[in-house]
Amino acid sequence: MARTRTPVVSGWFTEDAPDGGGFRLLGTRCSACSAVFFPREDAYCRNPRCHGGGELAEVPLSPRGRVWSYTDGRYRPPAPYVSDPDVPWEPYTLVAVELAAEGMVVLGQAAPGVGVADLAVGMEVEVVGGVLNEDADAGTAWTTWHFRPVGGAE
Repeated sequence: MARTRTPVVSGWFTEDAPDGGGFRLLGTRCSACSAVFFPREDAYCRNPRCHGGGELAEVPLSPRGRVWSYTDGRYRPPAPYVSDPDVPWEPYTLVAVELAAEGMVVLGQAAPGVGVADLAVGMEVEVVGGVLNEDADAGTAWTTWHFRPVGGAE
């Protein structure tokens, strides 16, 4: 049965960027100071040096960046994280990526199959769509973003 793809957090990414760029994280840019924010900011500019008066517009963020740092998660997080205690815990890799154009660091999971042994600080990576969890009963695939080395397999 096909599952409905539902973003874990609405408005934080798109699977079809308006510029034809495919999967992209979505941020906001202040028209007064050009500061870019992710997660997006829709209420006010968070830049303390901004003089104000600007509009916040949605912008697709860079599809690539460089590994700034990384680590692995080898333990099951406590509540309110939801996981089935009867299923063996699968370690995952977290990657902090400095986006190319924005110069900001974004945190996300590495793509499935990418572990700490596959990463190095300074390595070029790209953002790709992924599935965080699937709810077979509801017919939903909860989607999120992952980072993978450039040239990596999908």
